[in-house]
Amino acid sequence: MDSSEIKVYVDVDARFVSDGRILPRAVRWEDGRWYEIDRILDVRRAASLKAGGAGVRYTVRIGRQETFLFLEESRWFVERRTAV
Repeated sequence: MDSSEIKVYVDVDARFVSDGRILPRAVRWEDGRWYEIDRILDVRRAASLKAGGAGVRYTVRIGRQETFLFLEESRWFVERRTAV
């Protein structure tokens, strides 16, 4: 079974710090559950090659899972894998 990535817009609880950085703290998934971001591993401008779009890409750890969280203009999204 093949899979593809799609863009899922999510709610994010973020902290805005005085030096201008935006630090995401938690993500609310489509089912309404909040997932705390344990660690921000990297922040850079990048494109989502899988789901399309570009912006600031945060590499984050939620539990044992590393994932990308994108800030595209004023909206947050993640890449969701789906069966094709």
